[in-house]
Amino acid sequence: MSTLLEPGTVDSNQNAGTLSSSANQVRAEFAACRVKFRWFGTTKTLSASQKTQAAQSFGAEGKAISAAKRLIDTKHDRYRALTSLKSQIIRYWKDHSLAYPEAGTRLIKQDRIDDFNQTLRGYKEDLEVCVGLLDEHFDELRDAARIRLGSLFNISDYPVSLADEFAVEWDYPNVSVPEYLRRLNPEVYAQQAQLVSARFEETVAMAEQAFIEELESLVNHLAERLSGDEDGKPKVFRDSSLTNMAAFFHRFRELNERSNEQLDELVDRCEQLMSGVQPQSLRDNDSLRRSLSTNLASVQSSLDQLMIERPRRNIIRPSRRSQREE
Repeated sequence: MSTLLEPGTVDSNQNAGTLSSSANQVRAEFAACRVKFRWFGTTKTLSASQKTQAAQSFGAEGKAISAAKRLIDTKHDRYRALTSLKSQIIRYWKDHSLAYPEAGTRLIKQDRIDDFNQTLRGYKEDLEVCVGLLDEHFDELRDAARIRLGSLFNISDYPVSLADEFAVEWDYPNVSVPEYLRRLNPEVYAQQAQLVSARFEETVAMAEQAFIEELESLVNHLAERLSGDEDGKPKVFRDSSLTNMAAFFHRFRELNERSNEQLDELVDRCEQLMSGVQPQSLRDNDSLRRSLSTNLASVQSSLDQLMIERPRRNIIRPSRRSQREE
């Protein structure tokens, strides 16, 4: 059973399984989703005898040190292409989902599942191509490791091929309490319903906090770029300062469940300020820079106040008896 975060406790009159309106909306509109990778381990811990041998050069005991050998060169272009693709897949998953307080699980909109499946299938095909290209260099990478590792090299550390060593899979686990449990043991069912409710309340709290922190970071960065000079010249302003902001607005509209009116108003206000603003205009128009900088300072102040005043969301906690019985 996953451990919940510790933002607060439940009101004493809140019943097991009861959800706030925002949490209930998340539960109705979202589905749990996991993305998993099978990934060839590029390092391997040294054997006891090898650690003893290595420790002797330092006058230490083998059991007192931790050491590993690198099996292949992870700076190889083909391997870097693989890790870059893995990062893209994770970013896509996170950009279209909410964090869920259960390790490895996030929540995506149910009406986005078809798009998600299609995109992940495309990524899976791309991954298979990248693996094939890396596999073409596997003999070369293994031979280089043989030279680099010397007596630490062991051919049994390596598969015959990398074709089956990398993969991405995804599924949609059920995060509700099994209905049969209600019939078999109503008390345990109630305890589990309480835990599930807590997780959805925590999801809303985590999403709200993440949106606030991301908006604050984006606004602070943009305001810093617009204000002041460097050596008598305006600070370097990159297009990404605006594109990242636009991406945030899109993600907020897709995933936000209106749990915080103040946050909604601030995002609306910020989006209105940025509407129609082009990067080159900010570079060329000092008046526009000053005006936007002043307005963003007001948004910064409101965000700071929101961070201070943000109420700690009430979370249902399992009783000690429940925890012992799990």
